[in-house]
Amino acid sequence: MSAGLNFAQLEAVNYVQGPCLVLAGAGSGKTRVITHKIGRLIDVGLEPKRIAAITFTNKAAAEMRERAKQLIGRAAKDVVICTFHALGVRIMREDGHVLGLKPQFSIMDADDVTSILKDCGGTTDAATARQWQWTISLWKNMGLNAEQAAAQAPDDNARVIARIMAMYEERLLAYQSVDFDDLIGMPLKLLAEFPEVRERWQAKMGHVLVDEYQDTNATQYEVLKHLVGERGRFTAVGDDDQSIYGWRGATLDNLKRLPQDFPNLKVIKLEQNYRSTSAILRAANNVIQPNPKLFPKTLFSELGEGEPVRVVDAVNEEHEADRAIARIQSIRGGQVNPSKHREFKDFAILYRANHMARPFEQALRRANIPYKVSGGQSFFDKAEIKDLCAWFRLWINNDDDPAFLRAITSPKRGIGHQTLGQLGTFATQYKLSLFEALFAGSLPSAVNTRAVDGLHEFGRYINDLEHRARHTLGKEAALAFLLEWLKEIGYESHLYDGEDNEKVAAARWTNVLEFCDWMAGRCGGEIEDETGAQTGAQATETKNLLDVAQTISLISTLSEREKDQNVVTLSTLHASKGLEWPHVMLVGVNEGLLPFKLGDDETHSGKSDGPMSEGILQRLQEERRLMYVGITRAQRSLAVSWTKRRKKGREMVAALPSRFIAEMRLDENTIKEDPREKLKALRAEFAKRAADAAADAKP
Repeated sequence: MSAGLNFAQLEAVNYVQGPCLVLAGAGSGKTRVITHKIGRLIDVGLEPKRIAAITFTNKAAAEMRERAKQLIGRAAKDVVICTFHALGVRIMREDGHVLGLKPQFSIMDADDVTSILKDCGGTTDAATARQWQWTISLWKNMGLNAEQAAAQAPDDNARVIARIMAMYEERLLAYQSVDFDDLIGMPLKLLAEFPEVRERWQAKMGHVLVDEYQDTNATQYEVLKHLVGERGRFTAVGDDDQSIYGWRGATLDNLKRLPQDFPNLKVIKLEQNYRSTSAILRAANNVIQPNPKLFPKTLFSELGEGEPVRVVDAVNEEHEADRAIARIQSIRGGQVNPSKHREFKDFAILYRANHMARPFEQALRRANIPYKVSGGQSFFDKAEIKDLCAWFRLWINNDDDPAFLRAITSPKRGIGHQTLGQLGTFATQYKLSLFEALFAGSLPSAVNTRAVDGLHEFGRYINDLEHRARHTLGKEAALAFLLEWLKEIGYESHLYDGEDNEKVAAARWTNVLEFCDWMAGRCGGEIEDETGAQTGAQATETKNLLDVAQTISLISTLSEREKDQNVVTLSTLHASKGLEWPHVMLVGVNEGLLPFKLGDDETHSGKSDGPMSEGILQRLQEERRLMYVGITRAQRSLAVSWTKRRKKGREMVAALPSRFIAEMRLDENTIKEDPREKLKALRAEFAKRAADAAADAKP
């Protein structure tokens, strides 16, 4: 089972006696180590169901599950492989009753939370509510409740948010709901404050493996500590050089705390990189070198020197995009790094922020090059689409409480949060879903008569819609039904009333109409349910609207399948983590973009007038790690580009290359591309091909 592992990987896999920290550099085979270690733990007699491997994304968990299955076989299905949040759900479904939660509690999404906070804080401004949401989320990730947050609030604004947080917590309990942060905070409360719960879960967890350990926040670390107990049977796999999520609570302090909390910690470094050439790794090692090191390491590769890293300067963003497209065409034409890596899916253009994608999208469209944008907002994440999907979910499953709450308030129907709170308390008391509670005979004892009438009317309307949707067959009927329904609930007016900007409201309404067309197309058999793709001339069987609505969750995960498409990837650096491509272009590598503007005491040249504050220094170090992540996405070739001028509002301003370009210390190994020389080489190549073709044509 351990064939093909290097010495350091073998050491990490075979060490099962106690706590272990595996420092896995970029491309060093960390997933391979985790899956092999799962196999090793089973070999030494640990039951598969007592092994937990925790990751940060559903996608990473699915990949690990698949690789474990290939390596271990049937036993892998009993191993707990999931995200931190999914493990939190497991703990709360089993033991949440201790905190007053029923097992069927609901999980609120970000839009549900914003809506509740707007009501708690008495505002109609979504941006303000989102700011409150962000602050409350940070407090929860620090392990603070509303009372504790209020006690250490530094100013009046923080005290106001703490009061809103207290109302918000009451509202969630009344709704029998939790938010995303509670999926970590509440399991910690259960494990820390209830010994019988802690002992039961420690007995269940024979060994815990944590992937991307550097991305854990303070609360997640405490959950891990309580799960493994004093025995410390765990393997943490991570890389301090790839910690890029400080803005959402991830802390390198968790790496510092491990040897303090577990003195017998075994530290193993994985430094052999299996992804990139030596030239790319040298640039990565150099750029990360100025950062302070908790556990120093240097990546090396046996893939050969490879092509030197290229630095490309451009006049402006449009010129930069044109040069990136010219590079793709050049490599595909065999001009650079002749190899088999010439398909569109072998290329990625990476940038610091989403707004930087636009000129590259335009240039790719002009060149007829297919692409996808990764790290941006999915169509199914748009609030208006989630509103409609909530109604569909409620038609299909009346017990879906978050869908109920979203549908009954989008648009508002004169049923306030006070009524919904009373309904939630009543439903909890009688162990009913919110929808079931609508028709309970004793509801009038808990809710006033007028409110009961409104709730009954909503319940009857949902039942009527479900019946009509079940009997609506084919494209034309479905489209007519959907448009009539939107008119009945006044959804267009709801969008315009909720937006200050009429253009934004119009764009959202266009999304709604596009979604209705798409749903109707699926009812008419013109679009496949499984993929959401056009079927062309060959239409499949027609379906009723309710059947189509049931497969929405399948379609909304389409982005997971996009990895198979033969397209160029445009991605933010944050979204690129964990991925790799043969050819990578890092673009917009300018001061003020990467590193992002650090603060007022940073001058335009990237030099500070005096010593940097601790906060700015930490932000610079995280930006440097972001550059390191970008460099190490590249397997065969890397180009780094910057522009001499950039748009700032409506003006063009002078711009400077990022300090990180100098820190790569490319020197004589750098190829600075000269477009005139490149053009000359291309002309020579085309002339040679024409001459060869002419020679072949001669008898």
